[in-house]
Amino acid sequence: MAGVTTPHEANLARFTAAARRCSWQLLAAYSSSFTLASRLFAPRTREHIAAIYALVRVADEIVDGTFAPPPTGTATPGDNQDRDAEQLAARLSGYRDEVYAALVRGFSTDPIVHSFAATATEYGIGAELIDPFFRSMGMDITRTEYTREQLAEYIHGSAEVIGEMCMRVFAGGALAGDAEAAASARSLGAGFQKVNFLRDVREDTTELGRNYFPGRDPYALTEGDIAELCDEMDADFAHAREGIARIPGRDRAAVLAAHDLFAELSRRLRSAGPECIAAGRVSIPNREKAIIVARAVRDSAVSKRR
Repeated sequence: MAGVTTPHEANLARFTAAARRCSWQLLAAYSSSFTLASRLFAPRTREHIAAIYALVRVADEIVDGTFAPPPTGTATPGDNQDRDAEQLAARLSGYRDEVYAALVRGFSTDPIVHSFAATATEYGIGAELIDPFFRSMGMDITRTEYTREQLAEYIHGSAEVIGEMCMRVFAGGALAGDAEAAASARSLGAGFQKVNFLRDVREDTTELGRNYFPGRDPYALTEGDIAELCDEMDADFAHAREGIARIPGRDRAAVLAAHDLFAELSRRLRSAGPECIAAGRVSIPNREKAIIVARAVRDSAVSKRR
């Protein structure tokens, strides 16, 4: 009989709803700016965006060593570093395998994986986007410095494909197959990532030993370096802005708010100076965030009427 829900279906739906709440909590715990913008999404879109972000967050925590065991104390520092890299790679590989297994069986005991798999299944997010993401995460385990070509590959997998995943769920999948919207989403993801590189340079360099600035010393970025890096971000944001108008409904306001918040971070990074950036003190006060979000809602409504 049509419309009848079996006990199995009811239990799965309840678990999926709980898993989605877990994803939202993870998003809220890690990114205040993106969480603020995400509250503007339609409820269904918000669930799916949180599912994507939460999976990305967990993978990022894996490669950053959050789950790594402490050194054994019996080997040289180099040996411990090699062993840790092997363990991180194995853990990341296991996480990737669990994602693909969940896509096949429609269930995972890991609520973050389960939530993502449900979203990926519904909106056709497959290996063409998932594989590059996990490849980039793996690069963070094996590399400490990047050439420009390697960095472009890293940004594609760590940020651009995430933008495209999100684009697929906007407005219930209304933009699926829209090549221009996909390109805009990739640019937005790249801009976000580049802002994070510069804003988080102290943590990435001193705590994780990474350099995301080919040909530059992350400990001694000059005003010229910062200007060039911010020029790249702003070019990404300008291209992304062109495609945001294509997003239907209230989801447009959420994406515009996220765009404008990170564009403001770029502006603040440009004017902060090397010492302030090196100290990790660049952020947007909460009052300013609220103003930016309110302006994005207004601008989105204006563009809708045109």
